[in-house]
Amino acid sequence: MFKKSDEAKHEQIKKKYAQSKTHFPEVPDISAQELNVRMEDENLVIVDVRTPEEQAISKIKGAITADEFEAKADQYRDKSIVCYCTIGHRSGLYTQQLMSRGFKAENLQGAILAWTHASGKLEDSSGETTKVHIFSKAYSLTAEGYDPVW
Repeated sequence: MFKKSDEAKHEQIKKKYAQSKTHFPEVPDISAQELNVRMEDENLVIVDVRTPEEQAISKIKGAITADEFEAKADQYRDKSIVCYCTIGHRSGLYTQQLMSRGFKAENLQGAILAWTHASGKLEDSSGETTKVHIFSKAYSLTAEGYDPVW
């Protein structure tokens, strides 16, 4: 069986994200590498817009759900917000909505899949994990060392 290299997987993530980006061209992006550098910023709020089932598998370390964000939205008015999902489509639309409400928000380019290629940390209810929820086998684009689950 042919196994894709991390480089080939990352290129596929970029292509899939570029297709989605046409739906929200005005939304600013942040790369996974840049987010990884900014992780210690106390002004940063990372919002996971995926479903609870996806979030139960893992989330970016320190991320909150969109529901948690919305429950305290006014607290985050002056924060830097980064949204993500699996590839970046749902989070791009959510980021667009936040921007229309006056929030300073960015979309994580390539989302959680790209995050794995930046050696980003993931957590579940038990602590650190390497599992990542994906839509289907076609989205099995995680970096080596991460475990796609669908």
